[in-house]
Amino acid sequence: MAKYWASLFAALVIGVLTGSIWAQDIGKQVISTPNAPSAVGPYSQAIRVGQTVYLAGQIAIDPNTKQPMSSATIEEQTRRVLDNISAVLAAGRVRMANIVSTTVYLTDVNDFGKMNEVYATYFKDAPPARTTVGVARLPRDMKIEISAIAVAP
Repeated sequence: MAKYWASLFAALVIGVLTGSIWAQDIGKQVISTPNAPSAVGPYSQAIRVGQTVYLAGQIAIDPNTKQPMSSATIEEQTRRVLDNISAVLAAGRVRMANIVSTTVYLTDVNDFGKMNEVYATYFKDAPPARTTVGVARLPRDMKIEISAIAVAP
């Protein structure tokens, strides 16, 4: 038994030192579309692993003009964010109905009701689980950011 554990430990150490333990292929696929704001840093719009799609947080940037909608109302920003999420999902052949979880970040929790009215129009049947968090500030002085997880059919 001690020999087994010593071999396992040695394999683990060699794997970590060579990087091979971290380089195993998990089938990670990048999902990207010009119909949503492009990533502006070292991240992807979305990553698919198996049937699960992990979407980066979206803010209200118009993908056509590439301009932030900082002065738009919370309703307009929410709509743009959810349309951006929809576009990324479509690029991965996934629908909004496949979203199982979202995280909503609001700079003003008093906007929750207005955001929720728009949000509800995108998720009429079996809405996803959701967490809503009040934050001090968002990139480009946006009022809202939403990230999501979806399961592809």
